[in-house]
Amino acid sequence: MDDKALILLHGELKSPPLSEAARIVAGRLLRQVQEGVMLSMPYSRPMPSIGPRVHELRINDESVTWRVIYRIDPDVILVADVFAKKTQETPEQVMKNCKRRFSLYDSD
Repeated sequence: MDDKALILLHGELKSPPLSEAARIVAGRLLRQVQEGVMLSMPYSRPMPSIGPRVHELRINDESVTWRVIYRIDPDVILVADVFAKKTQETPEQVMKNCKRRFSLYDSD
């Protein structure tokens, strides 16, 4: 089976803001997702409030916890956002932006 392509719809996985160690972890985890591995807690959790097949990758960094919102499609992994998680709940604006980005991708 071929690995799925990885497409960033928004955000970057580079330094700064992610530390080198966090970038390595993010890259390793996203690579596993590309290879078909279904990650679970503590690394990833489903985000049905954003949409089907949408998950939140959790990456602990030096002083912040990063979140990567991604969707698993049959042929591609779509990254909709990368942000620093500062509260227990995912910010409403992040959820709206991710829904919009996935919708725009689907309409192309």
